[in-house]
Amino acid sequence: MRLEDLTIAIYADGADIEAMKAEYAKGIVKGFTTNPTLMKKAGVADYRSFAAQAVKAIPDLPISFEVFADDFETMAKEARVLADLGPNVYVKIPVTNTKGEKSTELVRRLSAEGLQLNVTAIFTIPQTKEIIEAFTPGTKNIVSLFAGRITNAGVDAEPIMKEAASLAHEKPGTQTLWASSRELFNIIQADRCGVDIITVTNNLLAQLPTLGKSLEEYSLETVKMFYNDGKALGYQIL
Repeated sequence: MRLEDLTIAIYADGADIEAMKAEYAKGIVKGFTTNPTLMKKAGVADYRSFAAQAVKAIPDLPISFEVFADDFETMAKEARVLADLGPNVYVKIPVTNTKGEKSTELVRRLSAEGLQLNVTAIFTIPQTKEIIEAFTPGTKNIVSLFAGRITNAGVDAEPIMKEAASLAHEKPGTQTLWASSRELFNIIQADRCGVDIITVTNNLLAQLPTLGKSLEEYSLETVKMFYNDGKALGYQIL
């Protein structure tokens, strides 16, 4: 399976502004996502400045920024500030707050205001159904299901993702996103599930050239790598 054979859109997942610019310049990814954990890892000191820089550098592809608050009224205020950064911005709203309280009514309210939303940290079909129902018809939205973490729990993510994609496609403008990718094969899995988007970190993006590679060729490359690394170490057995 080659990248050009797939219909799924690949989004870059990260918060390193220079890396985001580099991926944008390559023209492979179709959008970008960020989150507070990635921003912490990237050393982002000023969120609004980072977000404004990102929108200026990437003005014509979808880009998601997440609210930071834990109460819904403050989330609503933050969401409007983020949405005002540009027409390509999707505001990430967690499916619940840290108390486990559902964000459904906030999603309903913001969607009615016309904000483009990316509801994140979804793990189940009931969560998916409730959020999709809350979207205002005619608006553009994303439901992000954390397939990678679902599999970490020992659960097969594919049936969940297939059902989520089917539900989303019943509501025009709603897309499904396979989040927390672990390996390149997740792109193939997400595509065959009918998922619209998959987020891929920079380290996985760097491996994209291996998609569709001959396994015999890949085997030989691996043997050469082991040989060259062993030679460089100077080890001797005899």
